[in-house]
Amino acid sequence: MKSSSIQYHPNSVPKLFGARNQLVQYLSHLLVLACGIPIGIIISSYVQSCNSSLQLTQLAYNASQTTPPVTPLVAEPPPVAEPLLSAEPKSVAGPEISNIGHVRLKEFIEPHSVMHDMSDEELLWRASLTPKIGEYPYDRVPKVAFMFLVRGPLPLAPFWEMFFKGHEEYYSIYVHSHPSYNGSNLEESPVFQGRRIPSKIVEWGKVNMIEAERRLLANALLDFSNQRFVLLSESCIPLFNFQTIYSYLINSTQNYVMASDDPSPAGRGRYPKLMDPKITLKQWRKGYQWFEMGRQLALEVVSDRTYFPVFQKFCTGPCYSDEHYLPTFVSIKFWETNSNRSLTWVDWSKGGQHPVKFVRQEVTTEFLENLRNRKCPYNGNSTNVCFLFARKFLPTSLIRLTMFASKISRDYRNNCGKMWFMEIAKTTIAVADIDLESWYYRLIHTVHMLHRPQLMSFSVGFHTSKTVC
Repeated sequence: MKSSSIQYHPNSVPKLFGARNQLVQYLSHLLVLACGIPIGIIISSYVQSCNSSLQLTQLAYNASQTTPPVTPLVAEPPPVAEPLLSAEPKSVAGPEISNIGHVRLKEFIEPHSVMHDMSDEELLWRASLTPKIGEYPYDRVPKVAFMFLVRGPLPLAPFWEMFFKGHEEYYSIYVHSHPSYNGSNLEESPVFQGRRIPSKIVEWGKVNMIEAERRLLANALLDFSNQRFVLLSESCIPLFNFQTIYSYLINSTQNYVMASDDPSPAGRGRYPKLMDPKITLKQWRKGYQWFEMGRQLALEVVSDRTYFPVFQKFCTGPCYSDEHYLPTFVSIKFWETNSNRSLTWVDWSKGGQHPVKFVRQEVTTEFLENLRNRKCPYNGNSTNVCFLFARKFLPTSLIRLTMFASKISRDYRNNCGKMWFMEIAKTTIAVADIDLESWYYRLIHTVHMLHRPQLMSFSVGFHTSKTVC
C-alpha cells in the first residue's frame, strides 16, 4: 500500500529559496528606484538653475562688451534717478576712492571754509588736537594767521589788500565781528571775503573778549599750516611790507605778549582776591591785548582749563580780563619763551582808558618813518625793527596811508637792503679797499635787468645777519 504523505522532489527546495531571493531583489530595486526619482528631480532642477544663471551672467557680460558706450537711457537719465545711478559705481572705482581720500586729508589739515556749526566747547577740543608725527605727509608752507577782532566793517580793508597782494600762499585771515553785522564790507573785499568765523557778542573790558580771542585762535589752529598768530583790530595797519613781516614772524624764536607787574591801581589794584590760591597777587600781570605767538603757545591757550575758568568766574567789573589773562597765563607757564613786549605800537601818552586815535592830518611820512626806525631785541640780537603794526587809525586816514605806504616801504627796503648787504659783504669779502656801495648798486641794477623783483627783499636776511632790518 502506498504511503499517503506528500513526497517532494529533491530539487524543489532550492527552487523555493531562489524564488524568495528574487522577490527580495525586486523589492530592493523598487525601493532604490522610489528614492532615486525625487533625488534625480532635485539634482536636475539645481543643475538647470545653475545653467540658467550662468547663461544670464554670460549674456550680461556679452551685452556689456557689445553695448555702445553712449545710449539715450544711460547718457541722459531722468533727473530723479540720477543720484541712484551715480552712487554705486563711483563708490567702487579705485581712482575715485583715492581722490576722495586725498581731498579729505586736505580739508582736514587746511580747511578752505571757516564756517562751521561747532560749539565753542567742540571747537576748542578740536583745535587742541596735535599730531605726534613730526613729518608732514604733504608739502607744507608755513603761514601767518592774521586774526581780526572787529565790531563790524573793516574801513582800512583796501590798505590791507595792498599789503596781502601776491602772497596768497603765505597767510590766512580770520575775522570775528558782531553777530548782527551783515558783513557787506567784508564780502566786497576779495581778501576778506568768506573769512568771517562763527562769532558771538563781545563787550569792551569783559571776559567775552578773551573768549573771542580764544575762538579766533581755535579757528586758526584748524589749519595745520598756520605757524604764527597775530591779533589785530579794524584800526590796525602794517608798518612794513608783507615779506618783512612774514620773515620776522616765521623766523622768530619767541612769543610777543606784553606782561608787566604794575603796582598801580590800574595794575595790582584790579586783582580779584577770590582768585587766590589758584592765581596769587604775585603772579598777577598786566599788558596790551594785541599779541603775536607761535603755534605751540596758541595750543596751550585754547587748551587752558586751569586759569581761564578762574578769570571767567572772578574777573568781572573793572578787572578788564583782556589786559590781564594772557599776560598772567604766559608769565606763569611760558615766561621763558616770551619776549615780554608787543609788536603793535599804541600811543598811551595822553592817558585814559583808550589810546590816541589818528586822523588824516596826523598821517605823515615822518610819522610813519618814526614808527619803523626803532631798535628792539630779536632772537637775542639788536634789530632795527621793533613794531610791525600800529593802531588806532581812523577811516579818514586811508587815503594818506595808501599814498605814503608805497614810497616809505620802497625807501625802507632799499636802505635796509643796503645795510644788510654791506654788513654781510664786510664779513665775507677780504678786500679792504673795495667800494662796497658801488657793488651794491651794481647788484640792484642786475636784479632789475633780470626782472626778479622778489630778490629785492633783502630784509629777509634774518638767518645770517646779526643786525636785522
